[in-house]
Amino acid sequence: MAKKTVRDIDLTGKRVLVRVDFNVPIKEGKVTDDTRVRAAIPTLKYILEQKPRYVALMSHLGRPKGEPDPQYSLKPVVPVLAELLGTDVSFSDELVGDKARQVCDSAPEGSVVLLENTRFYKGETKNDEALAKQLAELGDVYVNDAFGSAHRAHSSTEGVAHFLPAVSGFLMQKELDYLLKAIEAPERPFVAILGGAKVSDKIGVIESLLGKCDALLIGGGMANTFFKAQGYEVGDSLAEDDVLDTARDLLAKSAGKLILPSEVVIADAFDNEANARVIKPSDGVPAGWRILDISSGAVDDFRQYLKDARTIVWNGPMGVFEMPNFAKGTFQVAEILAESDATTIIGGGDSVAAVNKAGLEDHMSHISTGGGASLELLEGKALPGVVALNDR
Repeated sequence: MAKKTVRDIDLTGKRVLVRVDFNVPIKEGKVTDDTRVRAAIPTLKYILEQKPRYVALMSHLGRPKGEPDPQYSLKPVVPVLAELLGTDVSFSDELVGDKARQVCDSAPEGSVVLLENTRFYKGETKNDEALAKQLAELGDVYVNDAFGSAHRAHSSTEGVAHFLPAVSGFLMQKELDYLLKAIEAPERPFVAILGGAKVSDKIGVIESLLGKCDALLIGGGMANTFFKAQGYEVGDSLAEDDVLDTARDLLAKSAGKLILPSEVVIADAFDNEANARVIKPSDGVPAGWRILDISSGAVDDFRQYLKDARTIVWNGPMGVFEMPNFAKGTFQVAEILAESDATTIIGGGDSVAAVNKAGLEDHMSHISTGGGASLELLEGKALPGVVALNDR
């Protein structure tokens, strides 16, 4: 999937329209975590070095209902972006139309304009062609650097790419390089770790990975469904009865590659201060108790698969990560990966949050900015926002 990047196109004097992922947390009008804004800076600095006419940025924020909603305005991002870029940033409170054009046209040569939230327009999530054309009117070149939205065919991620020369930014390129190599030509042994609450969200990913990896380690709430599929009592644990047959099929055809935790931490309430103890899943969870984490013993067993791995992909926590007493399994897995010589790729909000919270982000090869997009790529799906870019 060799796509053109910003390096493959002349940007001098051009109006450059860039799709970024500025879907950041905002509290009381201030950005509380600028990670996603920082991730876009290398691409934006490179574009500015090419002396464009201007750079117009578009992003979504939150889930407004297709109409303007002040709590989802991108305006609070302006001072953060201006400081990170070291330059003035103009803001257009409209995404398209005369007002947006006027703000862009009157922007100083080589400057940056942030356009208002793409999802203030109903057409965005419908990939409306008319909206895509209006967006294209603001640029001569389209750059997509929003990997986190690449799995969605929206006007600003897919539609607009049909009306302008369309290339990827550095962040998008880095994501594709790491994730596609892991899927298509991993260094072996290749071990995947999947966690999170539900098997149903990741059936396609499990099936795809079982055909590609040497071992697939399962933790988190999704492990409970596999335990129940094996006939073990799971008490009050989260488990999905409607996918038990699927879980049995996956276990049967995994040829021993699908590895479940050998021990789990159970608690008598869904509470950080609950009474807790370690059991083997085959012993059964007593009524009124639930599985909330994997044990240190289970982590040690996982370590046997991870210690010789050359490629490791991790998506999803091993327990109820929000509660400190049931986040230990997740943190221990993060520590194993941080010490590994393998190429380590972390995808998915909670596993990324765990790595960041443990202060281990600098010890990982690649931390993905797109949970949903990375999962779809691991599942073998084509990402509309990537497919629409120009081939090299």
